[in-house]
Amino acid sequence: MDQKGYRRGSFQSSTSDEDMLEIAGASLDFSVADDDPPLDREMGGFSSYNGGGMNGTSTMMDFLEEPLPGVGTYEDFNTIDWVREKSRDRDRHREITSRSKESTWALIHSVSDAFSGWLLMLLIGLLAGSLAGLIDISAHWMTDLKEGVCLAGFWFNHEHCCWKSNTTFTDRDVCPEWKSWSQLILGYGEGAFAYILNYFMYVVWALLFSLLAVLLVKGFAPYACGSGIPEIKTILSGFIIRGYLGKWTLIIKTITLVLAVSSGLSLGKEGPLVHVACCCGNILCHLFTKYRKNEAKRREVLSAAAAAGVSVAFGAPIGGVLFSLEEVSYYFPLKTLWRSFFAALVAAFTLRSINPFGNSRLVLFYVEFHMPWHLLELVPFILLGIFGGLWGAFFIRSNIAWCRRRKTTKLGKYPVLEVFVVTAITAILAFPNEYTRMSTSELISELFNDCGILDSSKLCEYVNDFNSTKGDDLPDRAAGPGVYTAMWQLALALIMKVFITIFTFGMKVPSGLFIPSMAVGAIAGRLLGVAVEQLAYYHHDWAIFSGWCSQGADCITPGLYAMVGAAACLGGVTRMTVSLVVIMFELTGGLEYIVPLMAAAMTSKWVADAIGREGIYDAHIRLNGYPFLEAKEEFSHKTLAMDVMRPRRNDPPLTVITQDSMTVEDVETIVNDTTYSGYPVVVSRESQRLVGFVLRRDLIISIENARKKQDGIVSTSIIYFTDHSPPLPPSSPSMLKLRSILDLSPFTVTDQTPMEIVVDIFRKLGLRQCLVTHNGKLLGIITKKDVLKHIAQLANQDPDSILFN
Repeated sequence: MDQKGYRRGSFQSSTSDEDMLEIAGASLDFSVADDDPPLDREMGGFSSYNGGGMNGTSTMMDFLEEPLPGVGTYEDFNTIDWVREKSRDRDRHREITSRSKESTWALIHSVSDAFSGWLLMLLIGLLAGSLAGLIDISAHWMTDLKEGVCLAGFWFNHEHCCWKSNTTFTDRDVCPEWKSWSQLILGYGEGAFAYILNYFMYVVWALLFSLLAVLLVKGFAPYACGSGIPEIKTILSGFIIRGYLGKWTLIIKTITLVLAVSSGLSLGKEGPLVHVACCCGNILCHLFTKYRKNEAKRREVLSAAAAAGVSVAFGAPIGGVLFSLEEVSYYFPLKTLWRSFFAALVAAFTLRSINPFGNSRLVLFYVEFHMPWHLLELVPFILLGIFGGLWGAFFIRSNIAWCRRRKTTKLGKYPVLEVFVVTAITAILAFPNEYTRMSTSELISELFNDCGILDSSKLCEYVNDFNSTKGDDLPDRAAGPGVYTAMWQLALALIMKVFITIFTFGMKVPSGLFIPSMAVGAIAGRLLGVAVEQLAYYHHDWAIFSGWCSQGADCITPGLYAMVGAAACLGGVTRMTVSLVVIMFELTGGLEYIVPLMAAAMTSKWVADAIGREGIYDAHIRLNGYPFLEAKEEFSHKTLAMDVMRPRRNDPPLTVITQDSMTVEDVETIVNDTTYSGYPVVVSRESQRLVGFVLRRDLIISIENARKKQDGIVSTSIIYFTDHSPPLPPSSPSMLKLRSILDLSPFTVTDQTPMEIVVDIFRKLGLRQCLVTHNGKLLGIITKKDVLKHIAQLANQDPDSILFN
């Protein structure tokens, strides 16, 4: 049955750019069965407007015959009705399919409509990949700018500057074209004064970049701060945050992300790249009517865009798709899976074409290991998993406590000062230690690296015995003085990263958490890896080593331990498992290391879950009071719908609208006196039999338009939601028919329905509200916010922490 009445009750506005930023959304594809009773929907068009009172003969078309701007749209900080959005899209699709048989042009339109989703994915992949390449190149250059400048061209970073130099391989980082600030200003680069000048310039550039970032965010796009993933999770679950995915947010986030990363703060660009990709997806939806006018369809696009964001962040297309599925998306149908895969593929291909690092790799810390691991090494891998879980739980509790303090004290009123102080402390502590002075991505790359013969890093300064080398493989060797120096420097770097990241994440600059978490784990892993390597070298006759690690063999790969530690810490903070392992596998290109990664990821999740159930993103969602209904958590309490619904006992009765006995003035009074987002429509106040549900926004817009465009509509005009006008005296003013904005199939439950079923309905259908009946009569209403407050109350949390109305 073609539900014409329902479709025409959900009009779409041709939104402006800012209006379309109200994106949100997710729900299951809930279909209203075709064999539903008619409920007056079988009419071929709109009923005529009977303007002459009872049985009047003057006929007018319903003024809502033409779509009104705003009807069927949503206000800011509201939840979307996914059932209505999906119904709308099915009606649109049925109409296009039926018309495609009528003419060639209609057939072409049908084909283009079907192809538009793939074209949109192509555009998102191209734009996200291009922006990621621009961010990578810019951040690399500006990070090096803190230490010096290239005379051959100031736009070259240190590595590119030295490419054309004739220096030897061992001196590849020291070339005449690259000058440190002391060499440029003083003419020499050695000595105490040169060191102090370089130190001073490093701190000045760091402060300049971070201050510019926070001022741009504060002045032009407040939503550009943070990682963006908690808000995107909330948006994909059906909440509207107007402006969060707009053009200004995209522009400012792209610029300030480069500045924040270049400043040397303990943050990464990977999380914010997901936000950037989702902004690209949201803005490109303008080009296609199907996605511009339907929030449910647009949510599918954003899920795919999130996958493209992770794809370019880590050079891991498959990991990106799994990240969107596991961590971000609320609803992920098979069609979205395919399109996410395509968008991630295009984005990765685009970034590879740009080649931002000049090494044909998508990320700076891509590595390849070839040595097999031994079963006994699972013990240190699991220890790294335990460390990752403990660090994750510690970080989440500490960071949430600090962010709550920021929100509830005067600290939150001075975001610029906070960024200034944290950047100054970070830069002053970072410069003396070469492992904190370099960018975090370069640090991770150094820690992941497996030492070769030509490596000049201090981490590779072993005592060489070239008589025992076999080809390119180097045996386990005794650590030289450089390794021991690197160990204590890394230990200091670990302590600094652990604590400074707590205060950095959540400041008013774009800040991702993936890279700092991986850095903490990689440092811990490298330290443990070198320790195990030296133990195996000096005690190869011990029982645990004798079977598989003979003298002169290459048994232990410290870089692998760094990689496993990075995965463990990232898993402890975010609670990712499958997508994390695939991302790390794509980073290393080694299938044989999947088991160590899985062991570490699962151990870190178990340990972290034992201390606190929430990952960092869910904790920030709760801290900010976003109405996010977690699909992974089970509701196990024995409460009923009547315990949660409003009105409660001793509350005023439920505000309702009658179907054919209230005047325009009566309805306007109700709207002005209450703040509810919608009202149940009943047959009469006495019977309380339910007819449908009407949205506040649709009511306001419809009445305003009727007053302007329809003659005879006054305050005493009767509003009716039935098919035929009610019997009234001939002298009555014109009546206003608003049946077309009435939802005739609101979701209802009885007052004895267990709340676990109600919660399941809200999760799986993406409902805004559910009406409660008793013996067929309307009793109350349960909104998504009521469900969230009830869950918070049962968990001994503050139910008023759900901030948004």
